[in-house]
Amino acid sequence: MKNKSNLLGLLFLSLLVSNTMYSQKNSKLIKPNIIIFYADDLGWQDVQLNDLDEPCAWDTPNITKLAEDAINFTNAYSPAPTCAPSRSAILSGLHPARTGITNVSGGSIPKASKGSRFISPYFPSGLMPKNFTIAEALKMNGYKTGHVGKWHAGELKIQSSENQGFDFVHESRGAHQGPKKPDTRLTKFATNSASDPFRLSKEKYFPFTKDDPKGISYPTDAVTENALKFINESKEEPFFLYLAHWMVHYPIHSKNRKLLDYYCDKLGVELPEVDTEWTKEGQNNPYFGAMVTTLDWSLGRVVDLLKKTDDPRNPGKKLYETTYIFFSSDNGGAETRKAEVMSDNAPLDKGKKYSEEGGIRVPMLISGPSIPKEKTKDVLINQLDFYPTILNLTNSKIPSKYSDDFDGLDISNVLLNNENDVKDNKGNPREDLWWHYPYGDDVKNQSAIRSGDYKLYKNFNSGKYVLHRLYKNGKRHDLEEQHNIAAESPKIVKELAGKLEKYLKDYDAKLPYKDVSKFKNDKNSTAIPVVVTDVYDATSRKVSIQLEKGKSKVIESYALIKISDKPSAKGRKKLKTTYIEVPLEASKDKLEYTFNVPKDTHACGVVFIDENRFMVTSKFHELIKAPKKKKKGKKKKNKKK
Repeated sequence: MKNKSNLLGLLFLSLLVSNTMYSQKNSKLIKPNIIIFYADDLGWQDVQLNDLDEPCAWDTPNITKLAEDAINFTNAYSPAPTCAPSRSAILSGLHPARTGITNVSGGSIPKASKGSRFISPYFPSGLMPKNFTIAEALKMNGYKTGHVGKWHAGELKIQSSENQGFDFVHESRGAHQGPKKPDTRLTKFATNSASDPFRLSKEKYFPFTKDDPKGISYPTDAVTENALKFINESKEEPFFLYLAHWMVHYPIHSKNRKLLDYYCDKLGVELPEVDTEWTKEGQNNPYFGAMVTTLDWSLGRVVDLLKKTDDPRNPGKKLYETTYIFFSSDNGGAETRKAEVMSDNAPLDKGKKYSEEGGIRVPMLISGPSIPKEKTKDVLINQLDFYPTILNLTNSKIPSKYSDDFDGLDISNVLLNNENDVKDNKGNPREDLWWHYPYGDDVKNQSAIRSGDYKLYKNFNSGKYVLHRLYKNGKRHDLEEQHNIAAESPKIVKELAGKLEKYLKDYDAKLPYKDVSKFKNDKNSTAIPVVVTDVYDATSRKVSIQLEKGKSKVIESYALIKISDKPSAKGRKKLKTTYIEVPLEASKDKLEYTFNVPKDTHACGVVFIDENRFMVTSKFHELIKAPKKKKKGKKKKNKKK
């Protein structure tokens, strides 16, 4: 467990925390178990739950079966349109704008992407020790905690799942591991060989066909097997399993030849003789279909174990009867990658990396003790709601400095009391949800707010608002988001824009910066801040920076330092590094800046944003030089004598 100040004090404080939101409704149950089954890039229309217009082409019998014991939330959303922000949000209970983790692959000095006039803002690479995860919260309350699958919430040791409250960790790709050259997705399939790490199962599963009436075998999947192992080893205590699958993320492939053939027959397509990108539009990619059904098979394996295993803590009950299952996806479906067409989110617009419905609306099922069976609800739900809800369902107590900071709401009233409104702790119904994604091209770079029937977007590159009405009088209206009604609805635009702007301000949401080299014709580009002096004092470990007078005013500034894991004794592995923010002191006139540099810092510098949103960086001092990469040369052949 990661180091925190006065851990014993926190434990003591947790016993004293009293909050009316923590009122376990099912008091007869002794500490229910919790499973979050989190898919990767699984779209709202990639499962047989929310079929609109055309039925989903992919078979998900286990997801459909779970829905018979669950509430299906049709208006459920991920916290972000990409992976890392959603995962960090679900683990911390904090909005991506609050953690700052608003995109993937962070922790670097901001720079303009190719072809863009704007510079994406700095964002952290993942969670840090200051973040109090749901695993830590439940561990504090007597739970065994396990993480299996994809982490993607930081690569340094201090950011790892082991240091974020998880007792059991297994993070390999399992059957999602792609073929290595010279093999391709057409040449490397699982076999019955005992030496095959992906050896086919003896047990048979869906699909049941004319050729295989008893079902087909599936490749061994380490993700699934370790999830089952954790459950079996932890059932004597209440357990929390965060099963974050690697599927259905790229690479799009399947080791299951029988399943691949099944989809080719179902879709009426043939596999090419040579492995090329699949370009047929719609839900027609047999590789992708096989991955979705494999994900579904994995869920089925977990549910089957729960159904057949006695709960030793609750005599007379199976684990399935004492376990809450939260099933969802980290973002909307990824429709394409380069030329490869993977799936189709229609009728929803766009997909992963977009704040449109196709990029953030996700499938969501919640099942468990006292939750109604086979219900469908259209109430607005966000995965940020998981953390506070799970605390209530498990009657868990944590220090108020964490519980008071949640950005999601406890939805227990909807789950257990069959209410139709999610309410805050004052009893006010939820009115809206919002997203922040200041990255990418002129279309992606925006924030959005969903309020009732309406969805408003603010584009950061153009500064314009776009308004769609998704529903009207409770019925589908413009779910495709094809009609911009901003011009004809100025009052609604003003109201929602005011709400969105308040969120952005209150959360200190970072916005894109202008690249000076791309705005040379801008009259303000000549007045950007200029660094006059930039000194690093090795004795005091202090950086002092002086800006030139008479230039545009600095409205935002922060210092960045590069840190790394401690090198191993043998020093063979390449050190993973990341930039983090540290406190920066500024004079009243915003011309002088200083900050202290911690020991073991590899590099440091300052980023300045002026009143016209131009970005300027100071010199980044290299304090610990990175080892030079050895050039790969051709080996000399020994001459024969």
